[in-house]
Order: sequence, then structure tokens, then C-alpha cells
Amino acid sequence: MTLLAASRPLHSVHDAALIDLDGVVYLGPRAVPAAPDAVAKARAQGMRVAFVTNNASRTPTAIAEHLTALGVTAAAEEVVTSAQAAARLVAERVPAGAPVLVVGDTGLRQAVRAHGLRPVTTVHDRPVAVVQGYSPRLGFDLVVEGALAVAAGALFVVSNNDATAPMGRGIQPGNGSFSRVIAHATRQEPLVAGKPEPPLHEEGVRRTGAVNPVVIGDRLDTDIESATRRGVRSLLVLTGVTTPVDLLLAPPEHRPSYLAHDIGGLNETHPEVLLEGREAHCGGWTATAHGGRLRLRGAGEPLDGLRALCMAAWHSDHPLSTASLREATGVLGW
Repeated sequence: MTLLAASRPLHSVHDAALIDLDGVVYLGPRAVPAAPDAVAKARAQGMRVAFVTNNASRTPTAIAEHLTALGVTAAAEEVVTSAQAAARLVAERVPAGAPVLVVGDTGLRQAVRAHGLRPVTTVHDRPVAVVQGYSPRLGFDLVVEGALAVAAGALFVVSNNDATAPMGRGIQPGNGSFSRVIAHATRQEPLVAGKPEPPLHEEGVRRTGAVNPVVIGDRLDTDIESATRRGVRSLLVLTGVTTPVDLLLAPPEHRPSYLAHDIGGLNETHPEVLLEGREAHCGGWTATAHGGRLRLRGAGEPLDGLRALCMAAWHSDHPLSTASLREATGVLGW
């Protein structure tokens, strides 16, 4: 994978945007500053939008109301959650009306109910499945009930496997971290419904009618990998969990098509990065990977420097030292 050029803004290259929320549109209760104008401008240019989130704690209606309050106009039908994907996954495997123990929040319970299943909270209800999703109010007692049910043979499904979640106070444990409690206690690995598995983005494509979508996200192992698996292009933004060093170390399936500071990159052109032997050039920058070291020289827009570093690092013949990656990105102020 290599970074691609776009001589026109991405909203005119792609017919729909499948946009992650946490770390892209908002951080906890606050909007990413660029998000309201960026989404509005893309819509005004005719781009269709779906908000595709691995967060399973809230309902699509609640998420749409939150987005609208932050200045990002959204309807409930434009929101696709991992709770919906998880509930569908369970419903395809158990009888209609079956009891399902929900280790999660309102969004997950409502999604389970919407798929014709009966949400329960205790192992005494003999659940045929346990479905777990992120909840800031998750308590130990409910986790224990889930573990007991899985140990007794219930199907184990998680909404997503994100180890962390970007929040207002910083990077916090995500559902993937919490779900390890049940998995470790029962020695049963869960089925995963959310990104990078296909169901979420498939639903986003169906709702938008997209032919040539672009996936926008802040995580390499979920947003970008899901786009790679589906064979569509992706835009990585640096407002969430991914650092420049993470990006330089990314394996092929985690490398984005485009790179931007924030979601405003949806409405921008993207420069070409030229690769000549060991040297990569973008803007006024030249990056070189040689002998396990990455170097950067030049001047100009820092993001162009990072683009050059990416191309040089991704095409290096030798593993690159983390120290040299940090030194090279330090030239850009990161």
C-alpha cells in the first residue's frame, strides 16, 4: 500500500464517506473543531454520509442527537453502530425470541430487542448467548453474570475489539480490553461484530448506496484495516489514537490511502509522493530509509513531511529503529 494523490477534493472523488466518530468527529463530549464545517461542506457538494462507529453504548437516535448538538447534522438512519452489527450476528445464530444476556448499555439492549431477541441480565434466565459492548457504567456483577453464562455454553459475541477509546481526558480502555475479562476467565474467544470485521461498513454502504466510498477513521487496526479488507480507499486523521510513529510502523493492511490532520482532509486535495530509489519526496521534504535508519530533510508543510516519511518507511528494505522514527518525526514537531 502507498499513499495516493488526489488532484480534486476527496468529496468529488468519492460518492460517500463512511465516517468513524470517536477520535474523528468528537472526543468525548466535545466536537473535533474541524468536524462540523467539514461534514457540512462535503454534504453540500453532494457527498452521502454514514456515521459508522464501533461504540455500542448508545442508540442511533441518541448519537444523532449528540452529533446535531455538536453542529454535525445527522439523522438516526445515518448512524450505524457495532451494537446493531452484534445483535444481527447473534440473531442469525439463535432462535427468535431467545434470551440474550447483555453486558453493555442501552444501545446494545435496544439493538438486541430490535432483532427479535429478549435481553436479560442474569445467568438464571438461561441465556443462549452473551453479547458485550462498551459501557461507561459497566459493573463487575454484570461481567460475572456474562462469564457464568459463557462458561455454561452460551455463544459469546462482542460488539468490537478496540483495546482503547479516545476520550476527552485521554486514551482510555475500550471494549476489547473489558471483554478480555470474560474471555480470560472462560477461555472462550468471542465472535467480533465491529470493525475491522465487514458488517459495519457493509451496512454503511447499503444505507448510502455507495459505489466508491472512502472510509475515514483514526485507528489503523479497525478503520483502516476494514477499508483494506473491503478494497476501498481510506483517510487517516490524526485527531484520535494513531501517532505518526504508529503510522510509520504500520503493516500493509494498516496503511491508509490518504492522510490528513483532521476530517477537513475530506474537502482537500492530496499531493503526490514521489519515490525515487530510497528517497521519497513530498512538498519541500525528502525522506530517506537506509541501513535501518529513517532521515528527513527539507522544509514546508509538516504533513507533507510525514507523507514522505511514510513512503520511505513503507518501502524500506530493512526494519527501522524506533529511535530513528522518533527522531525523524521530531523534525516535524511531533
